[in-house]
Order: sequence, then C-alpha cells, then structure tokens
Amino acid sequence: MENTILEQMGFIIGDWIPKEASIAIAVEDSYIYYKAGVHDLQIREGQPVLPGSIAARAKKEGQRIEMFVEESIFGTPYYGIGYPVKLGEKESVLVIILPPDYLVRKNKPIRFLTGKYEDTWRPVSVNKVSHIESSQKKTWFYTDDETYCAIHTLKNLKHQLPDSFLPIHRSYIVNIDYIEEISRDIASNYQLTLRDGSILPVSQNYTASVRERLGF
Repeated sequence: MENTILEQMGFIIGDWIPKEASIAIAVEDSYIYYKAGVHDLQIREGQPVLPGSIAARAKKEGQRIEMFVEESIFGTPYYGIGYPVKLGEKESVLVIILPPDYLVRKNKPIRFLTGKYEDTWRPVSVNKVSHIESSQKKTWFYTDDETYCAIHTLKNLKHQLPDSFLPIHRSYIVNIDYIEEISRDIASNYQLTLRDGSILPVSQNYTASVRERLGF
C-alpha cells in the first residue's frame, strides 16, 4: 500500500518538475523511494542518507533546503531542493534532484567576467572566454590571446555562467563553443582539445553529465 502511494506521488510530482529531475524520499535515516530522471544519482532503496546531502540538511533543519552539492557526496555533483514532510508519524524528506547547471538556466546568466591582466582590470565578454580554471587557490580565465585572474570562485561561477559553459572537472569549466574535439587519454578517460590547442581532462565524476550535454 505504502509503495503504491509513493509511486503515485512520484508520478504526480513528475508532471510539474523538469523532466531531467530525479525524485527521492527518505524516512528517518534511509531512502525508501527513488524515481530516476535524466540526472540519475543511482540512489537505492534502503541506502542511508549521507551527511552533507540535501536530505540530511532538510531533516536536521526542518525546513526547505535549496542548494548545490559537490561531487564528494554521491560521486557526481547535483543541485536540489529538499522538503521536510511527514509520512505517518515519521519525519521524512522529499528531495528533487536536478543537474548541477540548473541555476544557470534558472537565473539570468552573467554576460562578462572582469579579470586582472598585468596591472589593470578588464571586463571581458563571456563569449570570448574559452575556459576557466581553478589553480593555486586562484581562478583564471582564458581568451584566445590572454590570461586573466578573477576574484570569483569556480564554485560560484558554475551557477552564473551561460548554458554554453560546461563543468568538466572540479578545476575546469569549458566554453562548449571552443571545443575542437573529444578524445581519450592513455588511461581511457575523456579529454577535450580546444581551438587554441589546450587539452583539458574530464573527471570521471563529470563524465556522465558531459556526455549528456554534448550528446555522445
């Protein structure tokens, strides 16, 4: 009976959330229901709720939680919304799981980045940025000819860049328009070659989302 109700809830909710979203329901300290969307965290029924996840936060704080979660929790990053609910007399949480770039599409993206070049600061159109890198506790972005240092963190930029930008690694975000080819390295991991010859690694944690976005 309970499983039938959960299935009905999942299909009803699925009518108004984005099609790529997954739905999870946790009761107390474990998941009892999971309906996979395009962005699939592969949660299993009976799997424990992990510390740092949206389900854990929503249960602990007893309120709606909307946040980005790094790949260290489930092995792949995601953006989600958690709602504390009651199932019978038990404290439960309903979680809507969305792709990590959901905020980019939800909010109006930024049109330029301001970076330091030598001793000056310059605003640069994001259309001219080939990729962005986090290195040595600094954020760098690259155009065809120049390298700039920015005050933004890569984590914050993930939520602000246009849809043409794709996170491929915890240290890299790439402009899809600048990708020349996709290949594999000697360890059979994907790598991207850009128009300027730069070769960027694709982390295994981002492989599924990269293949989904690029369609291969």
